[in-house]
Amino acid sequence: MLDWTDKHCRYFHRLLSQEAVLYTEMVTTGAILRGDAERHLLFNQAEHPVALQLGGSEPSDMTECARIAQSYGYDEVNINVGCPSERVQRGAFGACLMAEPQLIAECVRVMQREVDIPVTVKHRIGIDDQEDYTAMHHFVETVANAGCKTFIVHARKAWLKGLSPKQNRDIPPLRYDLVYQLKEAFPELEIIINGGIKTLDECQQHLEHVDGVMVGREAYQNPWMLAQVDSLLYGKPALLEQRKQVLPALYEYVEQQVANDVHLNHMSRHLLGLFQGLSGAKKWRRYISENAHKPGSGVEVLKAAADLVTEV
Repeated sequence: MLDWTDKHCRYFHRLLSQEAVLYTEMVTTGAILRGDAERHLLFNQAEHPVALQLGGSEPSDMTECARIAQSYGYDEVNINVGCPSERVQRGAFGACLMAEPQLIAECVRVMQREVDIPVTVKHRIGIDDQEDYTAMHHFVETVANAGCKTFIVHARKAWLKGLSPKQNRDIPPLRYDLVYQLKEAFPELEIIINGGIKTLDECQQHLEHVDGVMVGREAYQNPWMLAQVDSLLYGKPALLEQRKQVLPALYEYVEQQVANDVHLNHMSRHLLGLFQGLSGAKKWRRYISENAHKPGSGVEVLKAAADLVTEV
């Protein structure tokens, strides 16, 4: 979700669900230690519970970044062992690290010594020619022995040779059964399933076998699904009954950010899917896309776009 789930996106998503755990886009250790840490790490306190997803593999750097994340107030640090991009591989992090369970175990061990917040791992079911289940079982067993209690499993293998990151999201088959098998083998661990999940009905079906469900792209492209999360999955009252009810809080946030020199299109790009499936949704997207980038654009663009949508 690189360049997707930034702080503006997460604030918007929190307006839809009070209970869902929100994750940052992947941030590398280099960006934190040798870049603009505040740009990557600052977030609105309304986002809690929120986890920092961290890309890296050098234990001392990972530990220092975990300390920094805790000082910023994050509720969790999640180690990314799932991203398949070539740029990530060259940086020695992401899915290629599934071949180095001892290294990830060492990162978990030293990070947990230094912070009080949970250190979790997000990974694939395997990479390249690894056996479909055996290698994943060994990876999880090794990292769990170092103290990790929560594993988020993308139920696709990552082919690091021959497939692009986009192809790695679609071509390798989904193997939910292997994630279920992992939970059966490690009942004491929290196993969260991820990959290709598009509806809350599917989430409920997965929850019969695992402890949690992570939804990424579908929640971004069709964010209204988050408005039903609290009632359907947590047994809590829904925050909103209709989509336009979220707009007053969004307008207030956008006005504050624009006053602080944030460009409207940096925020509005995350809102394009809000009215998906409703009459006028295409007009909403088009109006924002054609106007939000213009100099001086503000909340009036969103208000005019919303007037084009019919919500019954």
